[in-house]
Amino acid sequence: MESESQSLPTLSREGDVYLLDLGDGENRFNPDRNTIIEELLTEIEGAPAPRALVTMAAGKVWSNGLDLEWFQANPERVQEALDQTERLIAAFLGAGVPTVAAIQGHCFAGGAMLALAHDHLIMREDRGYFCLPEADLGLPFTPGMNSLLLNRLPRRVAHEAMVTARRYGGAEAAEVGIVGQALPEDQLLAAAVDHAAGQAPKNPETLRSIKQRMYEDTIELLETSHPLGT
Repeated sequence: MESESQSLPTLSREGDVYLLDLGDGENRFNPDRNTIIEELLTEIEGAPAPRALVTMAAGKVWSNGLDLEWFQANPERVQEALDQTERLIAAFLGAGVPTVAAIQGHCFAGGAMLALAHDHLIMREDRGYFCLPEADLGLPFTPGMNSLLLNRLPRRVAHEAMVTARRYGGAEAAEVGIVGQALPEDQLLAAAVDHAAGQAPKNPETLRSIKQRMYEDTIELLETSHPLGT
């Protein structure tokens, strides 16, 4: 869509905090967008500490997951794109930089999984939903996705979210432990930047080792190709 083509991810900086803006469309994952995000994350990780990352977006959506229109138009590249998306999630999960997801709108499917790969999540309290709709879409989670969700969500919440495809508003998401905070829209980004700035001095190599050891099995599964729906 034209709006999507004009809304590619961008990077800016506010003090010690990098702001990775996913865009103002549906911010779905396809190879072109994934490559840009990968390159921006590499740039951030290559910067000396103190530095931290806030992943944000604009409009009604933080990310609605896989770019299904692109997948339908490129059936021969579906597995390649899925594998790349899972590697991207793994890169955030094990990144040697403090990460915060500032979720101002809908956060669905693969978008919800990318958010959960961040160290800390803050969500707008009054609009937007966190949702894992795969059960309604007839798409079982890959082993990597399954491991991510079981490791980053409280177990009973993971069961409900994955099996029922329930939509959680921001206040509900905070109450059950999906996100760390739910705030009014006008406080969301400032709170995310403030939290990230407080973590920015962390030693990059130490942080990377801690996270990669903590999530070693999940990262390995995300980096291993598994066909979607099997």
